[in-house]
Amino acid sequence: SGYQLHHLLPENGFDLARALVGTEGTCAVVTAATVRLVATAQASTLLTLGYEDVVEAAEDVPEILRFAPSAVEGMDEAIVATMRARRGPDSVTGLPEGRAWLYVELEGDDQAEVNARAAELLEALKAQGRLTGGRVVESPAERRSLWRVREDGAGLAARLVDGGESWPGWEDAAVAPENLAGYLRDFRKLLASHELTGVLYGHFGAGCVHVRIDFDMATDTGRTVMRRFLTEAAALVVEHGGTLSGEHGDGRARSELLQVMYSHRMLAAFAAFKKVFDPDGLLNPGVIVDPAPLDADLALRELPLLDATFDYPHDADGFAGAVRRCVGVGRCRSDAGGVMCPSYRASGEENDSTRGRARMLQEMVRGETVTDGWRSTEVRDALDLCLSCKACSSDCPVGVDMATYKAEFLHQHYKGRIRPRSHYALGWLPKTSALAGYAARPINLLLHGPLGKLLARMGGVTTKRKIPAFASRRALRKTLRAAKPSGRAKAILFVDSFTRAFRPRVAGAASRVLADAGVPCTPQDGLCCGLTWVSTGQLDTARRIMTRTVTALDNGDTRPIIVAEPSCAAALKRDVPELLGTEAARRVADRVHTFTGALTDLADQGWSPPPLPKTVVLQTHCHEYATFKDRRPAGLLRRLGVDKVDEAEGCCGLAGNFGFEAEHYDTSIAVAGLALTPRLDALDGRHVIADGFSCATQIDHLAGGQDIRALHLAELLDPTPGAQSTARLLD
Repeated sequence: SGYQLHHLLPENGFDLARALVGTEGTCAVVTAATVRLVATAQASTLLTLGYEDVVEAAEDVPEILRFAPSAVEGMDEAIVATMRARRGPDSVTGLPEGRAWLYVELEGDDQAEVNARAAELLEALKAQGRLTGGRVVESPAERRSLWRVREDGAGLAARLVDGGESWPGWEDAAVAPENLAGYLRDFRKLLASHELTGVLYGHFGAGCVHVRIDFDMATDTGRTVMRRFLTEAAALVVEHGGTLSGEHGDGRARSELLQVMYSHRMLAAFAAFKKVFDPDGLLNPGVIVDPAPLDADLALRELPLLDATFDYPHDADGFAGAVRRCVGVGRCRSDAGGVMCPSYRASGEENDSTRGRARMLQEMVRGETVTDGWRSTEVRDALDLCLSCKACSSDCPVGVDMATYKAEFLHQHYKGRIRPRSHYALGWLPKTSALAGYAARPINLLLHGPLGKLLARMGGVTTKRKIPAFASRRALRKTLRAAKPSGRAKAILFVDSFTRAFRPRVAGAASRVLADAGVPCTPQDGLCCGLTWVSTGQLDTARRIMTRTVTALDNGDTRPIIVAEPSCAAALKRDVPELLGTEAARRVADRVHTFTGALTDLADQGWSPPPLPKTVVLQTHCHEYATFKDRRPAGLLRRLGVDKVDEAEGCCGLAGNFGFEAEHYDTSIAVAGLALTPRLDALDGRHVIADGFSCATQIDHLAGGQDIRALHLAELLDPTPGAQSTARLLD
């Protein structure tokens, strides 16, 4: 905290560079820096240690430091519970029993020596008597998974399982490690005295603890409580010989509190130092020197409750609370791992990141910078390249769901106005494709000729793609007749609009596989999940379609509903209950399974598929990735005996209507180039699995006439002799 003036002392070499580091932009503008690099250790290992609470964990830190760890990171149970609730129970594995945990990483030049040191440390901690459990994590994949929980701590702590919000303000205090347990014990008493709850995590080995607290910053009473708490917390950390800011800096949140930590004489020295570098007070005013009150200019005031169509069941303030989820962690700006955010990965622009879009929506809700609300063209343009892949709802630590926010915005923005042409051409595809099935052959001939290109242009659809061929009603009826079980059906096979219109063979294959696996199904045709109307923001129409579907399915039948198309399964699982907000919609959603999920949860234990290839290339649909977390095709394929699943981790780029819209074609291809295209280019006779119709269509387009066609998982597992070979030959 404050300025590090001790670096200017003669005995410290009058090191001006070190003195300027940490001045938070108040004294200089840094244009370049020379840094020293530390070599990566040749060997390392990770221990996970469980405790009853964070105070018990902190008591063991001095003993751990005797073993020279490279990291000692701590967190409490709230972060782990949130991770499991948001990403599935399998998202956090390998933790011992407890309600608080330490990660201890040891490094060295020799793995055997590091392992021996880890074993010795574990025995020493067991002798201390505070551990509830501990283990060495050997698997690299498990280590990566565990570290991700800690890395996402700031985001996970912001929005917890019960939907409550927590905020920074006192997230960065630090004390000497030997004083950490005493400080945390007193700090928790201080929280309780103000009836506040804090989520704790941080760098326990350095005595630096982050905490997010459920301050009420929207009301005068809540802000008064926050100011009183922060003042008392500053006195507490100073009493324990610590600092207000161990890592993040003082900023506008804590600069006012420097008077608790430093004498008037030292504060005057800070002011003199700043005046030398910034005599006119231009650089970052109000920070460290001459600070503004810590509760001034808070953005989180009473916000207008905007009329919205979605239910936002996990956000107390509806749409305003939902977009407030983003706290700026920036995981959406990653270029590797997970699926979020495909448009940012393609462009590298902050505007195209989930965070950038969330910030724009927050400004719209506040109404100060973006003043025209739902009619804002700035917000519309910021959302334009969002593929509505929903990956952020899973990958973002706070669960930002930009696909839903975009659908809401488009609905409100175009209410009572003419929409883009593609919204009509592609949004109404379930209706038009149903009609096309009655005259599929002549319509296909028409669309694949010169007139088809003209119609595509008129509809705002790119002419660089071949329009998928419609299946005839006769082919559909034949498939559905063959799919009816001879005996009692245990489940319903929901024949979605894409399967019905373009690949009824998938319904047939799915029916045969499920029957073979002990789950005979009754096919249900003629219903729609409403997805295309949601993705184009035509929510009034979507609600009418969904209401009809829910009424038909919620008729006293409690059998599972199995959906071969992942995007439609996700819409029934999430969009339908969140848009309708009824008990009937929630009952239907609870019954929904993807094809993968059905084989995982409903199949007979003794079922085994026909012989499978040793290696497959897999493109998982983004909506399946986001919504059905631990029921993804990669895991099922491995369990069924496929040795290598080469998964193109990321969005295929087509994303429903997005990649068919003329203005988005180039972005669609750029997104595909991140993961999918390289795998197709290197394909050597391996099977390509893509359950999503969009993904399969993109693969067909990228293949460019090569002998590559994506199979639905049902086609790969079809027990009919020769089914895989036949499926690969079909157009």
